[in-house]
Amino acid sequence: MKKNTFLLLFVILALYTRAQDYSGDQLLDKAIEYHDPTGAWPSFRGVLSITMQSPGKSDRVSEVVIDLPARYFKLSATTDDITTTQIIDRGQCTLSLNGNADFSEDDAKSHGLNCDRARSIKNYYTYLYGLPMKLRDPGTIIDPIVHKKTFEEKEYLVLKVTYDKTVGGDTWYFYFDPATYAMEVYQFYHNEASNDGEYILLSGEERVSGIKMPKTRAWYYNSDDKYLGTDVLIKASGL
Repeated sequence: MKKNTFLLLFVILALYTRAQDYSGDQLLDKAIEYHDPTGAWPSFRGVLSITMQSPGKSDRVSEVVIDLPARYFKLSATTDDITTTQIIDRGQCTLSLNGNADFSEDDAKSHGLNCDRARSIKNYYTYLYGLPMKLRDPGTIIDPIVHKKTFEEKEYLVLKVTYDKTVGGDTWYFYFDPATYAMEVYQFYHNEASNDGEYILLSGEERVSGIKMPKTRAWYYNSDDKYLGTDVLIKASGL
């Protein structure tokens, strides 16, 4: 019993020391080194096949094309017998419904087809699948203090991130394994005082062009732990 207690105290002390040893920027460097050891993200060109599973809804099967050097993004998403395609090519937007670029305003509203939303979706996918590398983007504010926190019975090194007002207003927390620096959880708040927003549990990895991306992401509300859905990176490949 004494041996186990000593071991637990040793682990806690080691984690505390590790948190104090690193600044926020240094922890981010370690995490990027783990997920993108060759610095491949700025020139990333890849295709991601993703299945989104949500309670009470049909699965959504998506193919996402990200070509950062060419400034090209494409999302083709199919639910039941409806396929929407949204393309942002060097800032130019192209939309289609079931392969047809000629669709009604009612169809556009029903299926969320508009260029503002397409640009938001582009930013969404490149942000989430580009983490933690995207935390080096301009306007990102890295808290210099590394915190330690227990989440679902595991201790993590936690990085707090906010953004310049011209970029965004949310507060994010990123949870890294203290031994490997792998990103295993992230969490965001629109207003932290009200405990809104969501947390996302990451599991598994898919290697794409040398980058380690989360294979599975499960989404929950912060306020009541309500499960929202899971997206699974079924397949990924370079262009």
